[in-house]
Amino acid sequence: MEDKTIETQNQFQIDDYKRLGPVTLGPWTSHIYRSDPRHLSFLLARYKFCSKMLSGKAKVLEVGCGDAFGMPVVLQTVGTIHGIDFEPLILEDAKKRFTTENIDRCSFSVCDLTAQAVEDTFDAAYSLDVIEHVPSDVEKSFMSNLCASLVKSSVCLIGTPNIESQKYASPASAAGHINLKSAQTLQELMSSYFENTFIFSMNDEVVHTGYYPMAHYLIALGCGLK
Repeated sequence: MEDKTIETQNQFQIDDYKRLGPVTLGPWTSHIYRSDPRHLSFLLARYKFCSKMLSGKAKVLEVGCGDAFGMPVVLQTVGTIHGIDFEPLILEDAKKRFTTENIDRCSFSVCDLTAQAVEDTFDAAYSLDVIEHVPSDVEKSFMSNLCASLVKSSVCLIGTPNIESQKYASPASAAGHINLKSAQTLQELMSSYFENTFIFSMNDEVVHTGYYPMAHYLIALGCGLK
């Protein structure tokens, strides 16, 4: 017997599920779902903020896209997104999943910004949970290569855990977060490359302009290349 919903307006969801199957998460996101599922709401909130700030941009770069969990959120408001990461295994998985899900207007390539720039030009960029993994001695190369792919009037968002929250980090996070920022040091970094920089605080899913030392997460918005 064919499956029918009691509320007929919901039937299309069952039909789509039977036709397309369940959505598959990537390796990084699957681990989060299994170990700390509420953290996914925090991630989605960060991507939603990026999507609002970059709304209307035609060509966007995501730096350190990982398994591209949040890319479809940003794709709702921008033209195209090119995702880069230095991990080939993760990008190959993302390409396969996005093809299966028919998620278009995006592309991927392997690139380590500490060593090279992307061979293309974009009018905006965003990078979440990446800068804290970049060794401080190659941070300038990372930022210079990022900016080399941006137009003069570009907008760039960089999100990172607040150094003030390090004492609450898990052992795995603490081991990988080798270059954490405070609001001041993140402002100083972005101000070296952009004419205007705005710092936002974030606690769980909420982005605000509150007291920086009490923020778990920081997002810098840079506007206009120097």
